[in-house]
Amino acid sequence: MKNQYRINEQIRVREVRIVGDGGSTVVPIRQALDMAHDEGVDLVEISPNANPPVCRLIDYSKFLYQQKKRQKEMKAKQVKVEVKEIRFGPQTDEHDYQFKLKHAKEFLEEGNKVRAYVFFRGRSILFKEQGEVLLLRFANDLEEYGKVEHMPSLEGKKMFLYLAPKKAGVAKKSQQARDREASEAEAKEQARIEAEQAPSNGGLFANAKISADALKALTETEEENKD
Repeated sequence: MKNQYRINEQIRVREVRIVGDGGSTVVPIRQALDMAHDEGVDLVEISPNANPPVCRLIDYSKFLYQQKKRQKEMKAKQVKVEVKEIRFGPQTDEHDYQFKLKHAKEFLEEGNKVRAYVFFRGRSILFKEQGEVLLLRFANDLEEYGKVEHMPSLEGKKMFLYLAPKKAGVAKKSQQARDREASEAEAKEQARIEAEQAPSNGGLFANAKISADALKALTETEEENKD
């Protein structure tokens, strides 16, 4: 970076535009150099392709420190996307498949890409169709978490599938998942209604029983008075 910018006498143009907090001004290069000398700083060319070139009056070491700090901050803000590999055999069992599917979901949720591949060893290349079916199933099971960037393709003894993460909050739910959530919501609502009605019904039955008992007692009292 130290040699990335021209400073002072290295700037060989007729005039430059000096920018600062107070705005910008175009001056001859000799005048710009005198201004830098008077302020005890450097004349730093920050945009050589402009017409005229743009410069700043600043201590060159301070300028380099600011540039390095800015680049470090920009790098820290950048999301680092890694490519995670998932390896299958052409005859992967269900337990191993589910284990690797779980890891792939985690990778995609973290914002990483996934490169899944089936490795065909020796004569197992005869089962390449089986490997393709496995990778297509893998992609389908991950449709809520990632999108296919490259469909299964055979490269030597390996068949690759590339998946990229979907943006956070926009993962598309499968129809089966939506149906399941709807059923669960309906069951919870039904349970809530039944829970609310149970005390009310109990109260009605209790009041009816009390009224019947009171009516019976009143009838018995009237009959005793008649006697």
